[in-house]
Amino acid sequence: MPKAACIALALALGATAQVSVSRADSGLRLPYPDFFGQIPAATYDDSRERVGRANLRIVRTDGGNVQIFSESGIEDGAHTIAFAELAPVDPGRALQLVTQESRSFDAAGVPLGIMRIDHRNRVATCSGMKGADSTATEVALPKHDRVANVPLNLLFLPLVRGDSDTLSFQIFLCRGGPRFMDFEARVASPNGTDGGLVEVRYGPDFGFFSAIAGGLIPKLSVWFDPRSPFSWAAHRIPLYSKGPEVFVIREGVPSRWLGH
Repeated sequence: MPKAACIALALALGATAQVSVSRADSGLRLPYPDFFGQIPAATYDDSRERVGRANLRIVRTDGGNVQIFSESGIEDGAHTIAFAELAPVDPGRALQLVTQESRSFDAAGVPLGIMRIDHRNRVATCSGMKGADSTATEVALPKHDRVANVPLNLLFLPLVRGDSDTLSFQIFLCRGGPRFMDFEARVASPNGTDGGLVEVRYGPDFGFFSAIAGGLIPKLSVWFDPRSPFSWAAHRIPLYSKGPEVFVIREGVPSRWLGH
């Protein structure tokens, strides 16, 4: 995952994202970040062995919007790059999603496609897909959608702060055909871990069948450190659909704090 290539792609992702919030239609209202700048991190495998670098960068644009860029992956192997732009609303007390985008690459560095969510024009797009998914194009976003693929570090803050017990949202998926899936998140460790971290677990909301389906889906978590100015501490996620599951951990956070 050459650093220069990632930075160039980040600039390309953000180049088209300067837009007016008046045209956005996301129904989600996200809190402002508690930190602006770059947060160094690293990628670890399921055995907590470091396998590559990672980072999270949050910046404020000249127009007042907030941009989030993240990258994670295995050195010279599978990796994912993601971008989101949000604009101030209500007025300036919260953020509304304007655009989201992610690109994944397999172990050989082959692009697996591009996922884009355009909240301005209410359309979600899958492009550059391979094999059976290569014909996937786009689907319309529902009015006042609650789709949040990228900025989970902001989306889950109300749970960490105790403002709510559960949070419902949607994820846009490309593999297997473009579609939306209902997700639910809740705090898994309200008293914190040994290191004081708060874990938020999230997954598909299948209603009555959620307990049965739980063993068939990846383990998805985000950890927060309420004592740190960065708040976000780590997350566990597949690098892409059916790809390797990894931990992305902020520098300085011991992996043992994430539990077993």
